[in-house]
Amino acid sequence: MLDTVGLAEKDPDREQPWAELGLKADEYARIKEILGRRPTSSELAMYSVMWSEHCSYKSSKVHLKQFAEIPQETPLANADGTAGVGKMLAGIGENAGVVDIGQGYAVTFKIESHNHPSYVEPYQGAATGVGGIVRDILAMGARPVAVMDPLRFGPLSEPDTHRVLPGIVAGVGGYGNCLGLPNIGGEAVFDASYLGNPLVNALCVGVLRHEDLHLAKATGSGNQVVLYGARTGGDGIGGVSVLASETFDETGPAKRPSVQVGDPFMEKLLIECTLELFAAGIVTGIQDLGGAGLSCATSELASAGDGGMHVELDRVPLRDSSLAPEEILMSESQERMMAVVEPEDVDALMAICAKWDVEAVVVGEVTDTGRLEIDWHGERVVDVPPRSVAHDGPTYHRPFERPDWQDALQADTAAGLQRPTNGDELRDTVLRLVASENLCDKSWITDQYDRYVRGDTVLAQPSDSGMIRVDEETGLGVSVATDCNGRFAKLDPYAGAQLALAEAYRNVATGGASPLAVSDCLNFGSPEDPAVMWQFAEACRGLKDGCLELGIPVTGGNVSLYNQTGATAILPTPVVAVLGVVEDVRRRTPSAFGAEGEAVYQLGDTRDELDGSEWVHVVHGHLGGLPPRVDLMAERALATLLHDGVGLLTSAHDLSEGGLAQALAESALRHGVGVTVGPSDDSFVQLFSESAARCLVTVRPGEEGALEAMAGALGVSARRIGTTGGDAFTVEGAFSIPLDELRAAWTSTLPNALGA
Repeated sequence: MLDTVGLAEKDPDREQPWAELGLKADEYARIKEILGRRPTSSELAMYSVMWSEHCSYKSSKVHLKQFAEIPQETPLANADGTAGVGKMLAGIGENAGVVDIGQGYAVTFKIESHNHPSYVEPYQGAATGVGGIVRDILAMGARPVAVMDPLRFGPLSEPDTHRVLPGIVAGVGGYGNCLGLPNIGGEAVFDASYLGNPLVNALCVGVLRHEDLHLAKATGSGNQVVLYGARTGGDGIGGVSVLASETFDETGPAKRPSVQVGDPFMEKLLIECTLELFAAGIVTGIQDLGGAGLSCATSELASAGDGGMHVELDRVPLRDSSLAPEEILMSESQERMMAVVEPEDVDALMAICAKWDVEAVVVGEVTDTGRLEIDWHGERVVDVPPRSVAHDGPTYHRPFERPDWQDALQADTAAGLQRPTNGDELRDTVLRLVASENLCDKSWITDQYDRYVRGDTVLAQPSDSGMIRVDEETGLGVSVATDCNGRFAKLDPYAGAQLALAEAYRNVATGGASPLAVSDCLNFGSPEDPAVMWQFAEACRGLKDGCLELGIPVTGGNVSLYNQTGATAILPTPVVAVLGVVEDVRRRTPSAFGAEGEAVYQLGDTRDELDGSEWVHVVHGHLGGLPPRVDLMAERALATLLHDGVGLLTSAHDLSEGGLAQALAESALRHGVGVTVGPSDDSFVQLFSESAARCLVTVRPGEEGALEAMAGALGVSARRIGTTGGDAFTVEGAFSIPLDELRAAWTSTLPNALGA
């Protein structure tokens, strides 16, 4: 029997499956208090998905609110030297952040997670992660122009890594390639903590004119609510909203809701159709349907607008006619959008949708009742205040405290571990590290992605950052990088978040961009563990303080909790994405050696900082001590030098994982240009330390003085360490490795492990 509002008022004591839907007893009691009765089964479905951890941020929002303390604009200098400003046109709380990049253009970007669905069903989990973030960007009024994919896996030697990695990579590539979106960057990191809980984070960048900005709100009583795109099916019922809100047990997820199934060709039609609707000027509000599906779209549109909406749920086009109203409201079927239009514009909307072969149906209208009312074949099944569903969910002040083991972890430094003592041992260490899982060539992954479709890709993997041209005439463009070292965050989550921010900031700057804005994807274990919540709180505090010091705002992001298997949490992984603006992409700095006879410089200071490094991880399997020191003012000065040095610098490559040795190897291998560097008092520390605020650069013969003068004026140390040329990577007095041998070690790891 259909559970209607009238029936709910008559039988208040009916047993309901609130616990099975992920609600706590006090949350269920709160729902009854809000409604003044028990919820109907449809209302219970809506509250359960919208109050889930994934949708409501109930454990994290008390910590996220501090990002609002960061000024919402980034001062810039225009190409002609006049003062400019990168203003945020839309920020936290919207589908994605939108930032002014000048010349009437704005860029929107955001990063989100699809971790648990990608473990259950790797291909579709990853594919629909890409599809969802693309629709978030589309909903802001922007054309999606590029994607990125920061990934984390268990060790390559583990069978389950061989199960999930190929499927995830194929899902990311398959969906993005079919959409015609270049994949311009990301990461693939391996660690035992991700075994059984891989991380699939997806980022999308979109471009729009200022006047094209659209927001998710339903205003204007009598305006029509139109659902368009794919039909609603049984896939994804309680999908990411429930699946991402609980911990996996030792053998997999305790609950296995259906993972969403993606259709990139339908999404491509949806993109073009939606952009034409925007161009026609007939959309007054829009929302994509992602996590929580119709429950989210209807409640958020109504809540952010005039506060009322009436929906006829039986008008929703279905792929499965047997679906109950609760299932329709919870379904996370992909490739769907909801638009609000004035009555006189409905015919024009329908005509545009028909042109693109996109099904569209008027399912309701905006009201002034302050209620979200949903009917099913003439019976009222939902009557709720929409804000209580979308925005007034529970807020948890979870207990958090520094764990007992943190002091012992930090005291267990790498100082006493055996280090290479001669040239042969240094040589062997270089070869071992370049072939290691985290430092090896990732072409096996990135070659499955189209990096240059659309013709506007300027830089992509394996460059330090991805760069996209926005305006063909002026060369205006943007650069994006994503970074995080989970081992550093485990050693010190506050510093670890700042080091992730600093590395992404530095990577954007190496190409010549001015860092402008931040998005984040905060991946952590169970919030019910006080130690995990301490890590999360410290990472948020570190990111906020870091952004304040760098003068760069957080535009939005995502929190992914319950990333653990049994009692084993992942390394705290606060992935940070930094977006920068490039005045003219034709004037940029490449990230590899391009010619022989150029002077090689290291910018920034190297200290004996090996705790948490790739050397200690690969060679000794050790984790302990303190991460490298954070100096954000040094990062800011270095970024200024890299920006101002465009045209002077012939290459720039950041120093991070693997240290100077890895940067020299990658810079030499890219175009087959060797390098010789001089000896030092401690070649081991110089080669493998992972001190921050450093970069490897080259200049043409005769321009050394100009670089040194520029660096001196900014207070950046600049030390000439060698010269490009030849066919080997040589450290004078220590070792020489032919580039062919170096390349064989670097490129063989993934093909050997996964199959060519």
